[in-house]
Amino acid sequence: MQLDRATDFAAERHGGVLITLKRDGRPQASNINYVCDARTVRISVTASRAKTNNLQRDPRASLHVTSDDFWRWVVLEGTASFTPVATPDDPDSLEALRSLYRDIRGEDHPDWDDYDRAMVDDERQVLTITLERAYGQLPD
Repeated sequence: MQLDRATDFAAERHGGVLITLKRDGRPQASNINYVCDARTVRISVTASRAKTNNLQRDPRASLHVTSDDFWRWVVLEGTASFTPVATPDDPDSLEALRSLYRDIRGEDHPDWDDYDRAMVDDERQVLTITLERAYGQLPD
């Protein structure tokens, strides 16, 4: 499947299943919200979660996205990278999380100061998957 076709499909949605690899090689699936553009997927993650640790050890990632009726789907595969964990002294990491929020929700947060505190308290960071290939089932 052409990557452009798969990312067009995924860009119309914001929910999917992130697949990472556990230490023993078995897959771990996590339901997530995301933003997809032509060559990347961005996801807000918590530094201490298994999916984050899995990707720091092995940066291969897959994102499974389905249609509302479940019969059309794509899997986007790529390599993970991370922003630093959000801190009050790092406006770039906080802005990356704010930008992701805006892109998923389509609006500003009602209280950015409260949002920033929550991102710092949760040890959040932005995971970016640089997309390399895709497969799936979409109509012709």
